[in-house]
Amino acid sequence: MNEFNGRDSSVAESIARMFLEIGVVKLNTKTPYTWASGWKSPIYCDGRISLSYPQVRSYIKEALADVVSKRFPDTEAVAGVATAGIPQGVLVADLLDLPFLYVRTKPKEHGMTNMVEGELIRGQKVIVVEDLVSTGGSSLRAVAALDLMGLEIQGLISVFTYGFDVARQKFADASIPFTALCSYDILLKEALEQQLISNVELASLQAWRKNPESWQVSS
Repeated sequence: MNEFNGRDSSVAESIARMFLEIGVVKLNTKTPYTWASGWKSPIYCDGRISLSYPQVRSYIKEALADVVSKRFPDTEAVAGVATAGIPQGVLVADLLDLPFLYVRTKPKEHGMTNMVEGELIRGQKVIVVEDLVSTGGSSLRAVAALDLMGLEIQGLISVFTYGFDVARQKFADASIPFTALCSYDILLKEALEQQLISNVELASLQAWRKNPESWQVSS
């Protein structure tokens, strides 16, 4: 997994500020949100909101494209992961003038029953684009679907990551290079600097990331 340094840190901090400013990320240690998995979470991240802000959308698009150009220069096509990774992937593919594909969460139930949509060329080198990475399961299912179609995966990039150890291990085990523009740690650092959270809330938010299944609401 990519570590943030130099220009990467600047990009990560800028995105964290934008996300907090426009409400992409909401933090609440006392009234947590419930994820589809059933986890109670003190953070809710909805990257789709960023698409409604042209300046934010363009900044993210250019940052993702920069990662592709510099770290995955052999990329021949961009694949977005349904659903939130699709618009981000389209924007990047358009900027880089590359073909675009997308991966469904499950095969289409009629017609060609496709899992991957778009023109498929065996051996084509593809970068996978996600909006958000949590445990990494959906990302690797998309990678597996693309691999099954004979595409060569260059790596995975996302706008935001929670930085769970389980995701790091899954990507390492699958030998999938992973880069995120912004991370949970940098988001918390920015929220603290802006006095949006207290040190007590920071400790609770950090504890959640370490063990989300057993995290307790702060008193």
